[in-house]
Amino acid sequence: MSKTMIVYYSRTGENYWNGSIKNLEKGNTETIAEMVADMTGGDLFEVETVKTYPEDYYQCIDEAKAELQRGDRPEVKAYADDLEDYDTIYVGYPNWWGTMPMVMFTFLEHYDLSGKRIIPFCTNEGSGMGGSERDLKKICKGAKVEKGLSIHGAEAAQSRSKVEAWVRKMV
Repeated sequence: MSKTMIVYYSRTGENYWNGSIKNLEKGNTETIAEMVADMTGGDLFEVETVKTYPEDYYQCIDEAKAELQRGDRPEVKAYADDLEDYDTIYVGYPNWWGTMPMVMFTFLEHYDLSGKRIIPFCTNEGSGMGGSERDLKKICKGAKVEKGLSIHGAEAAQSRSKVEAWVRKMV
């Protein structure tokens, strides 16, 4: 029997939201990840950084841009015990500067994902998947990377039907 895991990184606090800044108690990507877990029965795993990003949204995105430009691999607080038992891994993240936050690179590069099915989803305020699917294909060697789902962050909480239709196609 195949097993599914949903790994995600999400930002709480100050977020860009329909042209302004809004304080979120739960990140948009976490909202979608929980929906996917509910629909698939998969196990949830939140990727967290050791370092804390600035609370100020604009300072955070400046730091994220610098990490991307340097090719940083921010340290992860904890790794999932073992992904060996999972056939399908949904990978969720906000689109930061046209791809995943660099901590997702750190996390995914830690594992041999050969033979796994990687299904990405991202939240964004208009930039879609960016180059993240291409980046996933580069770092998830030997895995099958599926077409991802892009969700407008400000609409995350109201996106259940869109997520459900997508998940049904992926099963």
